[in-house]
Amino acid sequence: MTLNEIRRLYFIIRTLLLYGVDALLPKQPLTRLAHLGRQSLFWLKNQHPDKPVGERLRLALQSLGPVWVKLGQMMSTRRDLFPGDIANELAQLQDKVAPFDGHKAKAQIEASLGGPLETWFSDFDPNPLASASIAQVHTATLKSNGREVVLKVIRPDILPVIQADLRLMYRVARLVARFLPDARRLKPVEVIREYEKTLLDELDLMREAANTIQLRRNFENDPALYVPEVFSDYCRKDVMVSERIYGIQVSDIEALQANGTDMKLLAERGVEVFFTQVFRDSFFHADMHPGNVFVSYEHPDDPQWIGLDCGIVGTLNRDDKRYLAENFIAFFNRDYRKVAELHVDSGWVPHDTNVDDFEFAIRTVCEPIFEKPLCEISFGNVLLNLFNTARRFNMEVQPQLVLLQKTLLYIEGLGRQLYPQLDLWTTAKPFLESWMKQQVGPQAVWAAVKEKAPFWAEKLPEIPELVYDGLRQGRQINQRLDAYYHGYLQTRQRHSRATYMLGIGATLLLTATILFANHVETLPGVAATGAVIFWLWGWRLCNKTCNK
Repeated sequence: MTLNEIRRLYFIIRTLLLYGVDALLPKQPLTRLAHLGRQSLFWLKNQHPDKPVGERLRLALQSLGPVWVKLGQMMSTRRDLFPGDIANELAQLQDKVAPFDGHKAKAQIEASLGGPLETWFSDFDPNPLASASIAQVHTATLKSNGREVVLKVIRPDILPVIQADLRLMYRVARLVARFLPDARRLKPVEVIREYEKTLLDELDLMREAANTIQLRRNFENDPALYVPEVFSDYCRKDVMVSERIYGIQVSDIEALQANGTDMKLLAERGVEVFFTQVFRDSFFHADMHPGNVFVSYEHPDDPQWIGLDCGIVGTLNRDDKRYLAENFIAFFNRDYRKVAELHVDSGWVPHDTNVDDFEFAIRTVCEPIFEKPLCEISFGNVLLNLFNTARRFNMEVQPQLVLLQKTLLYIEGLGRQLYPQLDLWTTAKPFLESWMKQQVGPQAVWAAVKEKAPFWAEKLPEIPELVYDGLRQGRQINQRLDAYYHGYLQTRQRHSRATYMLGIGATLLLTATILFANHVETLPGVAATGAVIFWLWGWRLCNKTCNK
């Protein structure tokens, strides 16, 4: 561990202790060593004893930087795992992180655009509309068309902080991979590498602009989801300009209810939007914490989601989608045998796994979650039990699905807040079954024919020529194969003759040795001479064979 990493690790520990976050550690045998370590650092006392522990945790994570703020954002959606007061405090990390100076933001925007801000915008507000871990947002009006817009700008000097934390996380991950028996399955280094990629991608607002444009196109004129328009002419690597939207934050349940929102339909549409992104588009918003999700004021009886901040998106290939859909449907049908077989077929568990035992273990974990409203299901406990099952059967973590797993956690957290009675399984099952029919049924065949029809129409006039070329090339290949085979037979014959001559030479040499040992005067010399002649002959044949 380098000196800078040691300094950063000490800073992390120091920050957590100065904010008294160690108070969250339960007193039990497993944490005894941690409590002893805390007592040994007696000079690092809690500097904020008057503040609630939830606020102290939020301030500590905020002080540690964007990597830790992202962790707090995810924790804020898991109200089944954390008390309400802590979850409410951590929810402020979604869009209420301490801002940086608005005049610095303006100067950074002008440097990126290459001129005074007033050239393109009016009514720029130096007070940020929202401030998050990596960027903050200011409002303005676009002079060219009078549209209200928001300008998103990256926090200055944030990259070195992120890189320092990532280096430390890599160091810890390598130690875990080296010393823990479950490391091969958990793939800690691969998981950190995937997290690093997504985090660094968020620093490139040109990438976020492209993601937003793609997601907007996927849901164009869709009543379920609205994505703001991006003004790409004014976007740069550290600046993005997009349409300003007005909506109710999805976590503001009182405001949604006061607006007359159909909470059940809103929750069901959230599930629909998620599965549509994953299975129809293979392109999903992977940072759906409440700070990035709003609900339109219009048509509360037919509510529409509004998605912001597309800096982190996930994609799945055809095999991943098919595998996930088949697993979901098997879960919904309680076909745990199918789930076990899919895991084995996909290679997630070793091929020598006892499918019967694996099926029983999955049934034990998953059966209790069905036929219950969402408010009575703790997916945290389910995931923990599945983790223990994975440990028993050597299941490996799939780094390419980490974003999808995180998004599922966000969806669960939002579902709990909006409509706890939502039957997630009944809502998702028809969608997945319909998607599977489109992939493997007659619809899939017809869709493939329509998709390939332009290509076939283009190639149809060339078919006679392609057939003739194929036949001619086939004849040439046959001629070459005949020539190669004839050459192979000749080489094999020469090799056989060379082996035969070398064998005769060895026999004559052995004969000469025996005759010489028995004191025969003339014959040993004759036999030895014959051996040399046959060896030279055999060597000459071998040399010809090698030179062919």
